[in-house]
Amino acid sequence: MGKRLYISNKDECVRMFKSPLLERFTRVHFLVPLAIFGPVLLYFLYRAVFGYQLSFFLIAGMVAFGLAVWTLTEYLLHRFVFHLELPGRIGRRIHFIFHGVHHDYPNDSKRLVMVPTVSIPLAVLFYMMFNSLLGDSLVAPFFAGFLAGYLFYDLSHYAIHHYNFRSRFWLELKNHHMIHHYSDHHNGFGVSSAFWDHVFRTTFRRIKRQA
Repeated sequence: MGKRLYISNKDECVRMFKSPLLERFTRVHFLVPLAIFGPVLLYFLYRAVFGYQLSFFLIAGMVAFGLAVWTLTEYLLHRFVFHLELPGRIGRRIHFIFHGVHHDYPNDSKRLVMVPTVSIPLAVLFYMMFNSLLGDSLVAPFFAGFLAGYLFYDLSHYAIHHYNFRSRFWLELKNHHMIHHYSDHHNGFGVSSAFWDHVFRTTFRRIKRQA
């Protein structure tokens, strides 16, 4: 990928489709994922506790495992799917629709969380895959943790772009993501955590020199 030629610092929303119907599905309020997946998360926790009567430690362990798997999923999706640029005009157009628009308009408040037309089918596919691997009982707390990780990712992504932080944790997270946007979009693919960037050596060069 080459150097980006345009970056807007305003909270502005560029039109992506001529069709008003398609255009409507590209924009979403940042609380929509919480409204959709919050009840689903609670439902899976309910199933784990009252449906399958799993022990507290097993539930806690599987929730933590789901959170960990989400952080890896987030990293891999961002690095290999969102930043994939296929050749040709159509390839550039697909990349712009999926993620390029966010890099050109990073403060667009209507395009900072995943739209339901993408997040719901992905959630269904991930659930089916995890259920086939873990079974009905274990997938309940695991998927609750996975969804919790996803919600933290989406909401923290919005906050990173639109809130001023004072705590060290949030400042470091924001700095990591801002460098990805404005200095080096070849690295720094973790949003809710920089852990996998360290594991796969996609941290920023100046961070490596300070280490």
